[in-house]
Amino acid sequence: MRSNQDHYCLIDGLKVFAAQIIILHHCMSYGQLASAGAALFPGLSIFIFDYGRYAVQLFLVMAGYLVAQSFEKMMAVQAPAGKKGADSVLRLALRRYLRLVGPYSIAIVITIACAALARQWSTAEYIGQAETVQQVLAHLFLMQGLLGYESISAGVWYVAIDWQLYTVLAIVYASISQRLLRIGIVALLILASLLYFNRHADYENTFIYFIGSYGLGALAYWASGQHAIKASHHQAAAKKILLVITITVTLSAFHSVWLRNYLALAIALLLMLYGQITYTTNPVANEDKKVAWRVLAAKALQWASARAYCAFLIHFAFILLANTALIALGVQSALVAVAAIGAVSVLSWIGANYLYLWVELPIGRWRPAVLFT
Repeated sequence: MRSNQDHYCLIDGLKVFAAQIIILHHCMSYGQLASAGAALFPGLSIFIFDYGRYAVQLFLVMAGYLVAQSFEKMMAVQAPAGKKGADSVLRLALRRYLRLVGPYSIAIVITIACAALARQWSTAEYIGQAETVQQVLAHLFLMQGLLGYESISAGVWYVAIDWQLYTVLAIVYASISQRLLRIGIVALLILASLLYFNRHADYENTFIYFIGSYGLGALAYWASGQHAIKASHHQAAAKKILLVITITVTLSAFHSVWLRNYLALAIALLLMLYGQITYTTNPVANEDKKVAWRVLAAKALQWASARAYCAFLIHFAFILLANTALIALGVQSALVAVAAIGAVSVLSWIGANYLYLWVELPIGRWRPAVLFT
């Protein structure tokens, strides 16, 4: 068993990388920040604008991997006591909802305030219209996409999809006790999503559009042979299924090329091979300078990884503020605007720190009896 001071190297690194890429992608998408980026770094700006959104695939695959890990641990604890998995699905879904919506709701309120300020200086489309009560409520219940409301903040659709996907996987675990059958059902959902549903925009507000990537993460965990699956025929089956899906999706390129699917496959394979490699933030006795720097870097990575979700939530508020400040001050310099992109990144992580410490962490530690009995 790994120490509480050990962390998963690949997962933490990918989380931080993906969050920062999303921040830069949105900086290159809206207002004067985007114009400045295009003026000074046209090639890089176009690349981040076109492909930065694919960083979401990293979040989806990692989420599936970590949720499968969590559920396997939970099943291992419950099985000896003879507990029914179905009895806990609602509690699991509610607990996930609270953990997601706690920091999300605060970020939404901050973004609404920043958007109200931005409208005093600009009527740009990305700022959106003044929010309605119905729109805010739809966001708080993670229904904005399904009900057709305009998004209040960039990227918040992911929160709603994450909750849908988590709940679906919880239902699969609760309703299917045989692990091999569970793996097979998820594999069918993956293929259906990758080969059909996520190629049609009509489904992009539902779990079926994204379960291909999310399911690949779960499948990667099962194929890695950790915990109860270790050295079992279930691990071998998961590996074979992952290989079949890889071949099938690769061959589908002859019909049409979907880069996000290949990226999701690549991340899943990386997680299967290296997802359990840990690093420690514990200081080493009599450490030399190289070891000291490695420990410092490890602490920085762990710090950022824990706050990546909050950085993802809060960054659009700072994009609104940065663009508003540039307009209000009459700044025409592309160099200053590009410096503002750096400021947005720094402020996003600083804001994420407080959102994490004051909201996400306390909610994660909260143990209401109705959810944990």
